[in-house]
Amino acid sequence: MYEPKNYEHLLGLAGFSDALLKNHFTLYGGYVANVNKLAEKSETIEVGSPEYSELKRRFAWEWNGMHLHELYFENLSVENQPFPEDGELYKKIAERFGSYENWEKDFRATGAMRGIGWVILAYHKEEGRLFNIWVNEHDVGLLSGTAPLLVMDVFEHAFMLDYGLRRADYVEAFWQAIDWKKVEERFAQ
Repeated sequence: MYEPKNYEHLLGLAGFSDALLKNHFTLYGGYVANVNKLAEKSETIEVGSPEYSELKRRFAWEWNGMHLHELYFENLSVENQPFPEDGELYKKIAERFGSYENWEKDFRATGAMRGIGWVILAYHKEEGRLFNIWVNEHDVGLLSGTAPLLVMDVFEHAFMLDYGLRRADYVEAFWQAIDWKKVEERFAQ
């Protein structure tokens, strides 16, 4: 059984109302509950049945929804932190994208695209390459073999309560709340 992690330390986060965050935490808790329900049901369902097939498809949605939200909340901080320019990730970003500014522009532009989903700075360790990717839904668009370093939720529930249709304002608030230490830790691992 999975237990939802507590992210209440993010309450008071600049650019994110407590109401928005509490709603988001509740939504995340629903993913955790559904992962548990589907895992339990998978133990009793007839293998190969149509219900089995649908359960298998749905599990990836709920599992990724749970974990992407955890990665998202964990790369936020109430302490405004600059991205350390002397860090290995900063250097890797500048090398891959030509400059930090080019990467940031690309990441933000990906987040401003129409549609729902996630924006992820992903690292493929085997090739040593970084990618800014768009993940449509939770289970469509993940690059196999990559590790998520920075995760931004761009489903409407992440910003509509505070920003309405002003997604760019949400992206800016997100940018100011990034826990760069956590992102660096993910890269180092």
